[in-house]
Amino acid sequence: MPCATGVSPEATGAPGRVSASTFPSEVAWTPIAEEAERATRVKHPAARLPRPVRRRVLAVANQKGGVGKTTSTVNLAAGLALQGLRTLVIDLDPQGNASTALGIEHRAGTPSAYEVLLGEIGVVDAVAVSPQSSNLLCIPATIDLAGSEIELVSMVARESRLSRSLSGVALDELGVDYVFIDCPPSLGLLTVNALVAAPEVLIPIQCEYYALEGLGQLLRNIELVQAHLNPALTVSTILLTMYDGRTKLADQVTAEVRKHFGDQVLRTVIPRSVKVSEAPGFGQTVLAYDPGSRGALSYLDAAREIALDRGNLDRGNLDRGYPDAGHSGTSEVSR
Repeated sequence: MPCATGVSPEATGAPGRVSASTFPSEVAWTPIAEEAERATRVKHPAARLPRPVRRRVLAVANQKGGVGKTTSTVNLAAGLALQGLRTLVIDLDPQGNASTALGIEHRAGTPSAYEVLLGEIGVVDAVAVSPQSSNLLCIPATIDLAGSEIELVSMVARESRLSRSLSGVALDELGVDYVFIDCPPSLGLLTVNALVAAPEVLIPIQCEYYALEGLGQLLRNIELVQAHLNPALTVSTILLTMYDGRTKLADQVTAEVRKHFGDQVLRTVIPRSVKVSEAPGFGQTVLAYDPGSRGALSYLDAAREIALDRGNLDRGNLDRGYPDAGHSGTSEVSR
């Protein structure tokens, strides 16, 4: 992550930080040179991440709005794609913000998650490739999705519509390693479909008190889905977002979440960042918009942590029988 103002890289021992030795001896260290070096490392990583033993499908859910669900979904997906992993984002939020951030067309009439849920088209027919990376795929959301919950009410097996569409055959054809399902800020049928389709739940939690209030209701709903619809469902990952180190509250919330959830909480914390907020306005993830920014590096670290977590690699999907899509290697790296 970028150095604090007035602090040179030599003064810090943080891993991954650029030091003066990175530059030729005749070139003096400057903040601009450091950021350029960071951006180069993000855009052209030296090493690729290992493919998971089994394809991983994660629902990114939290019924509270504004906690960074969509932002985290697209930037984690972009981080994995940049490091060589083929990643699919399914936009289940009628607002279509994930589609916007990935530069995907989502006007009315575009093949989308709505048609997939109703069974009118297959997953492969709805997929679009993001202009930001050939490894980054998206099933966009259109405004039609806003009325889908009403249409789903009368359908047979309404909670399993997405799960049936995400068959191993369809995902094998796409060759994806990771699937992220961006849920709407509610606990309606769209979110339930995501929880039934995914063996893992990733919960972004804003580092503020109100973000904790709705967490209990989300966890109760997850337990109901586990009991009646998807016994393999687990909360595999908690991501702390919008961390402001200037406030005691952020540290208190972080400590409380880590105390309660333990190793499920990623070590990486996403800081408040203007660049992260600006990026969607340009139809980009922050990794494409400003790859040297604090937000971009944080999401890249979080993506790495997810991919290299051996405990999560073996959780959930192994019991669901998802095809391995030709994966042959395993990672012994742990958090």
